[in-house]
Amino acid sequence: MKTKVFIDGSEGTTGLRIYERFAGRDDIELMKIDPALRKEPVERAKMINASDITFLCLPDAASRESVSLVENDHVRIIDTSTAHRVDDAWVYGFPELNATQRDKIRNSKRIAVPGCYATGFISIAAPMIASKLMNPDYPVSAFAVSGYSGAGKKAIAVYEGDEKPADFNAPREYALTQQHKHIPEMQKMSGLTRTPLFSPIVDDYYAGMFVSLPFYTDLLNHVTGPEQVQEMFASYYEGERFIRVMPPEAEDASNGFISANVYAGNDALQIFVTGNAERIVVTARFDNLGKGASGAAIQCMNIVLGCEEDRGLQI
Repeated sequence: MKTKVFIDGSEGTTGLRIYERFAGRDDIELMKIDPALRKEPVERAKMINASDITFLCLPDAASRESVSLVENDHVRIIDTSTAHRVDDAWVYGFPELNATQRDKIRNSKRIAVPGCYATGFISIAAPMIASKLMNPDYPVSAFAVSGYSGAGKKAIAVYEGDEKPADFNAPREYALTQQHKHIPEMQKMSGLTRTPLFSPIVDDYYAGMFVSLPFYTDLLNHVTGPEQVQEMFASYYEGERFIRVMPPEAEDASNGFISANVYAGNDALQIFVTGNAERIVVTARFDNLGKGASGAAIQCMNIVLGCEEDRGLQI
């Protein structure tokens, strides 16, 4: 029997990408809502409660509304919004977080997919704390660059419009008040006791991103250089198909550069460890629409269904 899947918010960037990932799957029955009724709560409620799995690809308030419409205890919700990521009643949809996270996802009916920036940040910070190379109160800072596809439909329209403002041709730093919506999940899911400092940048290309965390080795615990940190990450993510820890000096293949758009279209994530004996930078590179959004949502669904974790995905 096919799994009935409804995408609430299928017209947005994340919803469309999820829809595309179902092409060719014979185990999924996609439920389609009348486009004229896609914002009507009564019709959405019918679709949600008739589904086995509903993806929420909506703004936070609309996602909370959709959850309130659930009356069928059988329905599993996979939410891609920010609304439930730090809610203890929901399971965080990052399977590689620790040894128990996959089982939590598999057995949950409420799964919150990580934010794109948070995915990169947590993939680095959580292992650093779990391995005890870094204390939870370390003053973590991070900078990140993302393609404009993560900025929402209105911003995408500006970037791709005929009258694009001149400043949209260059990288633009934002969230300058240090109130970015991903910071709460970054801190909680990493195990940090101190709120991280985060500087995101959106740039004039469509998809792909990196998130980088710099560290002083004398503020870490018995760290002598990047080789030691790279070995820790390789051990932590050993056997993980969606996270690839790159070998030392892997950036040399691109003449010492790490380009943010290289993994566009891919649903996996790469980790680079660079630097020297005094200062180390760890960088996660991935697609903000892949492992940072739609790909992660489908990975969680595949875990719930018990099928191949990468089914329908590009890794």
